[in-house]
Amino acid sequence: MTGKTIGLEGRLYDYYAAHAYREPEVLKELRVETAKLGGNARMQIGPEQGAFMAMLVKLMGAKRILEIGTFTGYSSLAMALAGDVKIIAADVSEEWTKVARRYWKKAGVQGRIDLRLGAGAETIQQLLKSGEASRFDLMFIDADKTSYDIYYEGGLKLLRPGGVMLIDNVLWSGSVADPSIKDEDTIALRVLNTKIIADERVDLVMVPICDGVTMARKK
Repeated sequence: MTGKTIGLEGRLYDYYAAHAYREPEVLKELRVETAKLGGNARMQIGPEQGAFMAMLVKLMGAKRILEIGTFTGYSSLAMALAGDVKIIAADVSEEWTKVARRYWKKAGVQGRIDLRLGAGAETIQQLLKSGEASRFDLMFIDADKTSYDIYYEGGLKLLRPGGVMLIDNVLWSGSVADPSIKDEDTIALRVLNTKIIADERVDLVMVPICDGVTMARKK
């Protein structure tokens, strides 16, 4: 037995991918189409992360979800397929979310996903002003990294006690552990990771799935 998370490479990763999750066909189709976007495709979460998020929706019995950063819609679709949820999805790109809308419709969940085109911070402020504080069960953050702290603080206000925030890319391809890397995105993620580990307002665990996901449960 090892006390450390093992690395997944080669045959072991292939074995893991074959046994770790079930990917609905509509999600697979969306993932394949998104892969054709070239470099931008890296913004899509992996299928194992989608399955993980779907399982969390089911375990929590989540009903109201806020997503900051939608891209082509894989994460929101994975969560929508997991239960009778209502999702508010915020993104700045009309081009990418057109793909999301198409697949939401194909999966029959478009009526349960409310897309808000615009900055995530503005969506959060609008929700707070309209009396939505403490009314969300689950929140997923996967947008511009330099605004993560704004999303985190706003999300804590919007989540109910016991609600969970999922924060993506917290390992940032390993850059957070390399002190020689000092770009704005990496620094923002390091600062937030340090903040959350000391934040008594939440319980937390960082899960080394895909590019790293922090789960922060509001006390």
